[in-house]
Amino acid sequence: QVALVESGGGLVQAGGSLSVSCAASGRTFSTYVMAWFRQAPGKDREFVASISWGTSSTYYADSVKGRFTISRDNAENTVYLQMNSMKPEDTAVYYCAARTGSYHSKIPNEYAYWGQGTQVTVSS
Repeated sequence: QVALVESGGGLVQAGGSLSVSCAASGRTFSTYVMAWFRQAPGKDREFVASISWGTSSTYYADSVKGRFTISRDNAENTVYLQMNSMKPEDTAVYYCAARTGSYHSKIPNEYAYWGQGTQVTVSS
């Protein structure tokens, strides 16, 4: 049974930085793709970034490219999302997700495992 637990959300001013973490347990994740999605009120869940656990290859949504960085710590089985130069439109609940294989899907339904989400709020 895969379990994903996010932490680190909170309130930050526009232009500031915040980091969220996702602790994964229950599997050997070397063949998984880990991703961050976000969902703002009244909007669909959208892809933010993904990382291959085995190769560390990464992909980013255009809206966060150059501002956000996804990384992972194998020893801690933890995935991080460092968010810099934050904007009010980054305000959302951020979810960690996992899927088997090497394909970096941007479609939420293609991820089998999800965390409970952590709120990130950026004030203007």
